[in-house]
Amino acid sequence: ALLGNAARGKLPDAIGHVAEAHRAHYPDADLEPLRHAWVLAESSHRGQMRKSGEPYITHPLAVTLILAELGAETTTLTASLLHDTVEDTDVTLDQVREQFGEEVRYLVDGVTKLEKVDYGAAAEPETFRKMLVATGSDVRVMSIKLADRLHNMRTLGVMRPEKQARIAKVTRDVLIPLAERLGVQALKTELEDLVFAILHPEEYEHTRELIAENAARSGDPLAEIADEVRGVLREADIPAEVLIRPRHFVSVHRVSRKRGELRGADFGRLLVLVNEDADCYAVLGELHTCMTPVVSEFKDFIAVPKFNLYQSLHTAVARADGQVAEVLIRTHQMHKVAEAGVVALGNPYAPAADAPAADTSAAGPSVTGAPATGTPGSDSPEDGERADPTRPGWLSRLLDWQKAAPDTDTFWSTLREDLAQDREITVFRPDGGALGLPEGATCVDAAYAQYGEDAHACIGARVNGRLATLSTVLRDGDTVQLLMGQDPASEPSREWLEHAHTPAARIAIQRWLAAHPDRAEEPPAPVPSRPVLDPPAPGNAPNSAPRTASAVVADRPGATVRLAGCCTPVPPDEVTGFAVRGGAVTVHRVECASVAHMKSSGRPEVAVSWGDSTACRVTLVAESFGRPHLLADLTEAMAQEGAEIVSATVEPPSQQRVRHTYTVELPDAAHLPALMRAMRNVPGVYDVGRAQHQ
Repeated sequence: ALLGNAARGKLPDAIGHVAEAHRAHYPDADLEPLRHAWVLAESSHRGQMRKSGEPYITHPLAVTLILAELGAETTTLTASLLHDTVEDTDVTLDQVREQFGEEVRYLVDGVTKLEKVDYGAAAEPETFRKMLVATGSDVRVMSIKLADRLHNMRTLGVMRPEKQARIAKVTRDVLIPLAERLGVQALKTELEDLVFAILHPEEYEHTRELIAENAARSGDPLAEIADEVRGVLREADIPAEVLIRPRHFVSVHRVSRKRGELRGADFGRLLVLVNEDADCYAVLGELHTCMTPVVSEFKDFIAVPKFNLYQSLHTAVARADGQVAEVLIRTHQMHKVAEAGVVALGNPYAPAADAPAADTSAAGPSVTGAPATGTPGSDSPEDGERADPTRPGWLSRLLDWQKAAPDTDTFWSTLREDLAQDREITVFRPDGGALGLPEGATCVDAAYAQYGEDAHACIGARVNGRLATLSTVLRDGDTVQLLMGQDPASEPSREWLEHAHTPAARIAIQRWLAAHPDRAEEPPAPVPSRPVLDPPAPGNAPNSAPRTASAVVADRPGATVRLAGCCTPVPPDEVTGFAVRGGAVTVHRVECASVAHMKSSGRPEVAVSWGDSTACRVTLVAESFGRPHLLADLTEAMAQEGAEIVSATVEPPSQQRVRHTYTVELPDAAHLPALMRAMRNVPGVYDVGRAQHQ
């Protein structure tokens, strides 16, 4: 009735530009749902006005156009047109389901719940938890919300300055980081500029003047470098499109703070678009061969995509005058995903036959999550959440965090910390798998990223083949092997919280500490700084006095022979002796540091040799990672090898490492290698050696 018979089957002119933008991405899209949604939205909102004085329908129309230009599929656009109807009109969710199906109802319901979010400080923790749960159930909900916020930010000027600032701060702290993580760079960059203008008007104006001054200059170094790049690629017969991408305001501001005075090439970057992945590397090779590359600027996000689906090669080339142009190299599909992120991946629940023709391989290994189950739009039996094949790994982890967080405030604080991390590193497991972690992450974070709560049993790590403490900060490209204890009673330490940077790690540790308050304050391993066993009788302690060694024969008749406490030689060590006061001879291992010192001072050596006795006393040093029951396990292993412990000392732990020193009696020195092997085999012990006192 609204359109009349003449308009039946024809799109209203008001959304013709939406249809045009949509058909650019989906040439064969069925536009009937859009026409139907427009009719319902326009009639429902008729008479409602925005604070700017415009008809309210202009808002859902603008939001839908934003999404259409990004490449959102028809279902998302339909829900976008209707996203305010249930909240602001008499339309019900049941009506939406009846007229548009369950999938559209689901999206509209999700956005409606987000519209009810009170962005006041007191309400933020719980409301944002709900918001993110909705996002995790279907990333298209957040896509609509981000486009909704963008249009609201564009028209924020009609509000009071204090309300503008409040909305801008929430946008800056939460929605912009979420846009970054969903990979929707086109929305993120414009939101950043709008927030910048509201919260930092003076700096914004200064940046605007810098951009205007650069535009007024004669000659454009970026255009000249772009022409040179086109020539290089033309000669190499590589089909490519070379574009100049002006930096947005916030980007120019950041570069000016980093580099000081800006030059022409600093106001933009070159974008090279090719058809195939292999062409990206061919372009890179030509540019590095024919132009002057700035090697330190090279990054390969194709082989190792970023956590938000982003793939591209980054490099930079320098001109003779010192100007440096940054260059981004990617395929057309990579560019689409770089701009629109998850929005560009279409309907994640559509059957394979109905999926968009666009190649989504650019998502690469950065996309994780279970495949969709059931029919599109079907609710799960429990809570209505559905598996989303386009959901990035960080978003899957975020849903786990909110379920595991012991309370809302813990979830909120860890979420804010995580969103503040704007860079991610990739570390590799020995089996070739990869872990995406925020910059500054440690081995503790890697353990919980890989093993979840089973990481409570982690006792150490090897980073690039070398032993490392759990507090070790990881770098991009590191290989991390996590060492897991076999003791089921292994427990995390409160100290781990100081080294945990990811919500997954912090929440898991906090949950364990909250569940075990009686052990939360206990140290991770025995840490006495005094002997832990009954000390030997005076005169028998290993370092209280030199020990007599009847098993050693010295080439000095009648001399008392003693084994040196600094290196505790045992058969069949190669030994030498030195005369000391009182006519005694002290026996050292030839590699002992004391031997070199005494030789350099001119002390004469005394020939010594082992006698018939095979019994020996030796001091061993064990290096281990701290864990409960380690001392008991270690001493039990030593006893099973027939070693009698004369004394033992455990030093206070340092960065989860514990040093044990044992002096033991063995009935036969030939058993020493077996004893040391048994000690090394105790979980948590990573090295055992003979004492070498300096």
